[in-house]
Parts: sequence; structure tokens; C-alpha cells
Amino acid sequence: MNWQFFVEVLVSGLLAGIMYSLVALGFVLI
Repeated sequence: MNWQFFVEVLVSGLLAGIMYSLVALGFVLI
């Protein structure tokens, strides 16, 4: 198990989720 790869995928997934939630909030507020 490559921990560095796992952490990188996890962080990128979290960032993608945050971006999507911000975009969704923007559409809802506007």
C-alpha cells in the first residue's frame, strides 16, 4: 500500500468536493 499515493488521492478528492460544494452554494445563493 502506497501511503503517499493514498493521501494524495484523498486530498485531491477533498479539494474537489469543496470546490463542487462552493459552486453549488454559489448557484443556490444567486
